[in-house]
Amino acid sequence: MNWHKHILLRLILVALPLLTAVAPASAQMTVYAGQTSQLSFVEIAGDTYSWKLYDNVTGINFAVDAGNCPVSQAFFTGGNNTGPTVDVTWLVPGTYFFKITALRNGCSMHLKVGKVTVLAALPVATIEPPPPICTGDSASLNISFTGTAPWSIDLSDGVTTTTYDNITANPFTIRVSPSASTSYTVTRVSDAYGVNINPSNTVTLLVKPRPVTSPIIQYGP
Repeated sequence: MNWHKHILLRLILVALPLLTAVAPASAQMTVYAGQTSQLSFVEIAGDTYSWKLYDNVTGINFAVDAGNCPVSQAFFTGGNNTGPTVDVTWLVPGTYFFKITALRNGCSMHLKVGKVTVLAALPVATIEPPPPICTGDSASLNISFTGTAPWSIDLSDGVTTTTYDNITANPFTIRVSPSASTSYTVTRVSDAYGVNINPSNTVTLLVKPRPVTSPIIQYGP
């Protein structure tokens, strides 16, 4: 039978060897806690598929043992664990395994097992909204982080992007002195475990003009 060999795991793009023993295949993928990833393979007409998740494989026989992963750690999004494509939401860092089983005409075949490593969530940078300043004054941008130090950020003012590396303070303070109202965004933040290229919140520093002075007019002799 060749129908079970046409499997393609979209995220890792590796064809896995047929599973006939309790040891998992060598396929691996890495995601981050809080992410939802898609597992998929090429569907064969006439087959139906089911997926199982495992968070503990000690003494496990993948051919007979049901999935044992608590939904508090990882779960099939929407509760759907059937079909050629499933989405999995990973909540807790750790090592997980998934198993794909196919069914045809009442007969089942344990197709593949894959390994998933879930890392700590990607870091996030949050800029505290600064109070307004007057022309010629400076202000502090206080940036708070999630994740594990050291951090690195790219801070954009809409014109220039400045990189700050090896940050260990949390929050981290940057002094700025714009001549006009300016919006600031962290466009990249990294920590000890990963890089997040999704922008942080954007804050606007309002710069208010000072009063315009006029020459003193004197009257009389």
